[in-house]
Amino acid sequence: MKVCSFLPGSTSMITEMGLEDYLYGVTFECPIDRPRVVRSYLEDNHYTSEEIERVVSDSVKEGKSLYYIDIDLLKEIEPDVIFTQHVCDVCQIGTSFVQKALHQLDKKPTVIPLVPRNLDDVYDNALTIANVLGEEEAGQQLIKSIKEREQHILSELRAHNAPLRKVMIMEWMDPIYNCGHWIPYQVSIAGGVDMLSNPSGYSIITPWEKVRLYDPEVIVIAPCGFDIERASEEISRLAEKPGWNNLQAVKNNHVFLADADLFTRPSTTLIDGIEVLASLFHPSIFSLPDSAKDKVRNINS
Repeated sequence: MKVCSFLPGSTSMITEMGLEDYLYGVTFECPIDRPRVVRSYLEDNHYTSEEIERVVSDSVKEGKSLYYIDIDLLKEIEPDVIFTQHVCDVCQIGTSFVQKALHQLDKKPTVIPLVPRNLDDVYDNALTIANVLGEEEAGQQLIKSIKEREQHILSELRAHNAPLRKVMIMEWMDPIYNCGHWIPYQVSIAGGVDMLSNPSGYSIITPWEKVRLYDPEVIVIAPCGFDIERASEEISRLAEKPGWNNLQAVKNNHVFLADADLFTRPSTTLIDGIEVLASLFHPSIFSLPDSAKDKVRNINS
């Protein structure tokens, strides 16, 4: 069976299950050596957050996609299955756009849309992928290991009678966006609560005054599509906000930059993000995982 993955999350889950031999095509963001079938008009540009927001907003208004498919490459691969997503046409190429493009193929692949709105949905998507590939056992084993890691965190929090930390996960800096979909569930398992978030729904622009009034104890800045190096280039935009230095998180040096793929990519690797959050919310109980030490940084480091 030849498979193309049109979102990094499904690529990640396929490799997590050790099933990468099925993969024949991926997206420009996927960290695996396979032909890049899906590209983005933004991938070679170094826009500021404000500029990216404007380009994205204009594309949405005009009904245009930020992504395109290399049809000639797809014809050459002749995939049997394509995994795509049916949640956010801004973050990744959408199912409807993919289906419109496939009429150019002589051999029509089966399109499997994944719809991850919360953490359980993400895990269900992993099982769907495993079932489509006829590798049900691999999916079950992966989810079992994730649940064990989650349970370890919850057990430690209970054993230490750890209080919930009032936090904010920021998905964009200019303008400020809160977090949505599965991220609030990551926060909850890690021992925090983000009352500015939108569980199972889209992240939305959040007025700065609302952030000031909320006054989080911990702020984690993980702009969608950015790593910590890219995010650090624009941290000054937040530092210039009125009242920034009066926030609890700032005064107590609890503001962190984090690679977005720990949180914004709907994959079973979200458990890595949960473990990172637990270490940031409750450092006396959990240590930052060695595998994430170059993916998280205190803004004052």
